[in-house]
Parts: sequence; structure tokens; C-alpha cells
Amino acid sequence: MKGHPLSYSSLPFSSLLGSSSLPGTSVSAPHPLAPYGWDAEWEAEFAPYAAQGLLPGRVVRVDRGQCDVVTADGTVRADTEFVTPRDPLKVICTGDWAVVDPAGGDPRYVRAYLPRRTSFVRSTSSKRSEGQILAANVDHSIIAVSLAAELDLGRIERFLALGWESGGQPVVVLTKADLVPDAATLAHLVQDVETAAPGVQVLTVSAASGQGVDVLAAVVSNGTSVLLGQSGAGKSTLANALAGADVMEVQAIRDVDGKGRHTTTTRNLLPLPAGGVLIDTPGLRGVGLWDAETGVGQVFAEIEELAEDCRFHDCAHTAEPGCAVLAAVEDGTLPERRLDSYRKLIRENQRIVAKTDLLAPRGAAARMAAEDGGGARGGGDQAGARALSSGGSGLWGAAGRSWLSAQFPAPLRTLSAVSEFRQPGRPRGSTMEA
Repeated sequence: MKGHPLSYSSLPFSSLLGSSSLPGTSVSAPHPLAPYGWDAEWEAEFAPYAAQGLLPGRVVRVDRGQCDVVTADGTVRADTEFVTPRDPLKVICTGDWAVVDPAGGDPRYVRAYLPRRTSFVRSTSSKRSEGQILAANVDHSIIAVSLAAELDLGRIERFLALGWESGGQPVVVLTKADLVPDAATLAHLVQDVETAAPGVQVLTVSAASGQGVDVLAAVVSNGTSVLLGQSGAGKSTLANALAGADVMEVQAIRDVDGKGRHTTTTRNLLPLPAGGVLIDTPGLRGVGLWDAETGVGQVFAEIEELAEDCRFHDCAHTAEPGCAVLAAVEDGTLPERRLDSYRKLIRENQRIVAKTDLLAPRGAAARMAAEDGGGARGGGDQAGARALSSGGSGLWGAAGRSWLSAQFPAPLRTLSAVSEFRQPGRPRGSTMEA
């Protein structure tokens, strides 16, 4: 099948596990799923299902209505009817640890999946303001950036924000390094990316020459890594280099703009010979943020640190007196491009969060109202009061905005929402007048 990995269903487990325990010793052989990330914590989570005779397995590929799950007995094809709810963030995904029917059933079903430790989520390109989960239980987010085209630092920062938000450790890999033979030029490009990626390892790799592949293999040898980037970034070629075999189909890119067609059309989990597993993903044209406030803050950690010294605690870093961020731009400490990118991502994230809140009137506030047993104007008002004082951005909080949208007509909601915006000139430590 085009673009379908050939490795995970054909490799015997014995080749992945190595030798078993020595004769006369009490050391037991590793669990057959250990190469895929199975550990004692996952085993404890799975215990209630094991008591029911169900089997654990890791999802290595998801198709419409079905998925491939690698189990201790090999790879099985299972139906996903019970793990495809309406909420797109709860749909089973590549990287999930699945609860599978034992052999004998036809079809075999995935009955549930274990709670995710981490997940890489982006905003969908649709107008419904939904999140899309790209990979589950990832330890590293490998962001592939081709040196065959001009660097887009803003896009790298966008990927990094999602990578940090996922809970995994981002790594930037500059692919096709053989196309930049001049060492000084390559070092300059790496420095530019390092400036846009504080606290993130930046590697240069060439799958064609093998340059840097061993370094990257060592990085991904411990845990699960997801490979992300635009079409033409060389992700599939890189996946083949790490896997030591042509497990992913590759296509040539256009010389005019360095862009390529989608080679990978599904997300596939591959075991790596040096250890660890890799999830290869289709090229991403759109990389929308999804509730990534923490991730944005980590990408622009130096701006967040400077903001602590601003005169006003709600400083927007535009024209306020005593703004430490603007002062850093003026003296050259902070590149203006970084501040512009920070503002853009903060605004985008605020829009998607606000839009999501307004589209979820049956969220936390609605549940609190149901628990109080009140109606829209009875106990619901008590729930609304709690929601308005609950946590979240702004004075109202996320749950409060949901309750507000359910209680009042749109014009009044708009007027009320104005109070969430900051009041310029209010210094740190001051309180709002009643």
C-alpha cells in the first residue's frame, strides 16, 4: 500500500528484544511491548482490563474505522467503533495504548485506551474551532526544517509553542544540511534558529550523506518521538535513515520553491533499531495554535522574563511608559521580530480560546448548574457566580464565559466581555474600584 510502513508488522519481536535472561539467573525477559514504550506504570494502569482478559497494545496506525495495534502476539487489525467519540480530542490516535479484544473475535475491537501522558494537538483548519490530536504519549517533538528553502523563523516558533504545550521536549532538526556546504553559512543559520528556540537543541542533519543522523538517533533512542514539519522537509527520508530501512515512501520536491507533495498520508509509529519509536506524520500546511498559552510563554521565555519588570502588570508592550520589553527592543537586546512574533501568537491563541469557550455553553458552568439542580435562572445563577469567579484568563474565566454565553443575548455578552480587557495605566499591585 502506498506510503504504508513495512516494518512494524514484519519484524519479529525477538529481533527487537535481544537475548533473554541467562540460564541459571532470575532476571526475567523484557515485556514484548517494552521496545514500544511499555513500562511498569502502563502495566499498573492496564491491570483492571487485564483482569477482564483484554490485551494491551500500542496503536501504530489509524485508518477510517480501523487501526493497527501492535500486541505481544504481533500486529492486529482492530475496529475503533468504541473509541471514536464526537470530541475529536478523544478519538483514538497513533501512539495511544489500546485495550484490545483477545484473539478469536471477528472483528476484534479496541474497547478503550489508557489515559494519555502527553499529546500533540493543533487547531484544525475548519471553521468549527476544534482541536486535532496528531500523536499521543510523545516524549520528543522533532521539528524538521528544510535548509533547501529560506528559513521561516515564525513558523518554527509556532511549531515550538505546540511542542512545548504537548508536554514533550522539542528538538529542531535542520534537514538537507548537505545543501549548505559552507560551514560559516551553516553556523549562521543554526544561530538564527537557536535565537528563535531558547532551551531547545538544534541539530543539522543530512539523510543523504548521513551527517548528524547518529546524533539524532541517540536523541530519539529513549522514548517516543513525533516527526513534524511541512511537506518537502524531508521527514520520510529522515524516518528511513533512523529506521535503517526504506519503510516510508519518498518523493522528489520542486526545485522552484523547495515544496513537496504529501508522501506520508497517515501517522505511522515505527520501532527504531537504536531504541525508541518514531511517529511519522503527513506534511502540515497549517499549524494553528490550540490553547497553547504555556507553550508560547516557553518559546518566548526572555520576553516573559522582561515583562516582569514592566511598570504595569497588564502591559501590552506597545506604547506603555516603563515597558521593559520595549526598552529591550530599543537597546537591541531583544530583536523586534521576536516581539512581533510573540504578539501574533498571543493574539491568535486568545482568539481560539475565546472562540472555543463561546462554542461550549455546556461546559463546566453547565455541569455545575446541573449539579445544583437549578434552572437557567435558579440554581444556574449560583453556578454562574462560581463560574465567573473560577480560574482562567481574564476576570471572568473560561467557565464564566461559557455560562455567560448561555444566559444572556449576544449584544449583552459583547458588552460584558469588554470588562475582560485590561485597563491601561493601572500599575502593578493596584485594585479595581467597585
